[in-house]
Amino acid sequence: MSTTVPHTLATVQEQARAEERPRPGKTIAVMPAYKAARTIELTVADIPPGTVDEVLVVDDCSPDDTVAVAERLGLSVIRHEHNLGYGGNQKTCYRRALESGADYIVMIHPDYQYDSRLIPVAIEIIRLGICDVVLGSRIRTRAEALRGGMPRYKYIANRILTFIENVALGQNLGDFHSGFRAYHRSVLEQIPWEKNSNDFVFDSQFLAQAVTYGFKVGDIPVPVRYFDEMSSINFRRSVTYGWRTLQVLWLFWLNKLGVWKSELFR
Repeated sequence: MSTTVPHTLATVQEQARAEERPRPGKTIAVMPAYKAARTIELTVADIPPGTVDEVLVVDDCSPDDTVAVAERLGLSVIRHEHNLGYGGNQKTCYRRALESGADYIVMIHPDYQYDSRLIPVAIEIIRLGICDVVLGSRIRTRAEALRGGMPRYKYIANRILTFIENVALGQNLGDFHSGFRAYHRSVLEQIPWEKNSNDFVFDSQFLAQAVTYGFKVGDIPVPVRYFDEMSSINFRRSVTYGWRTLQVLWLFWLNKLGVWKSELFR
């Protein structure tokens, strides 16, 4: 006659602790910085302890004390001698992260617009194999985004572009234009992001490439914060960015249909 031991919560938790293994992989948070002296410390302070192995700041020749603040915080710092642009900044971030042996890379703007407490959530989704790329969506609801300070014209433009991108790329993302992005190493190793623009359209090109190469892209809600100190592009550059994003989608479909093979996708 056998005796069955009931699975109480205590025994289940004890068994789970006994089966725990150290989670493999090195995580590096990269911050493409420009004039972030007043916000970078706030962004770093919110990263949960033990979440990342290194925080790398790439300063794009800022005229303020961004480098001095980052060094005071004990972060890894690279400073461009000349301004290379937002995309050029990210290229330096990703090159160094790969050289440093990162298995998971989180790109987060150091302007405190995005909640860095969610970094471990994004990384865990990738570790579990659910996604290869995780974006932080600022637009859980319209009211929340506008209440967080997002300018109305940016909200409208974001909704229109995100809708078009979802249809064109076959995705269902809430925010294609997020400055919070997490990647598995394999994504950066396989897609040709070095061929991308050094300007803001780098992000749109990157996601179109990720879809082309068959990577799984998902998102998580991230509260939005807009205030005077945060970095932002003006209306004119926003229009240019939107137009160039539409061009990326056109190239994506020409490539997909075999009409014209773009360098971005090979």
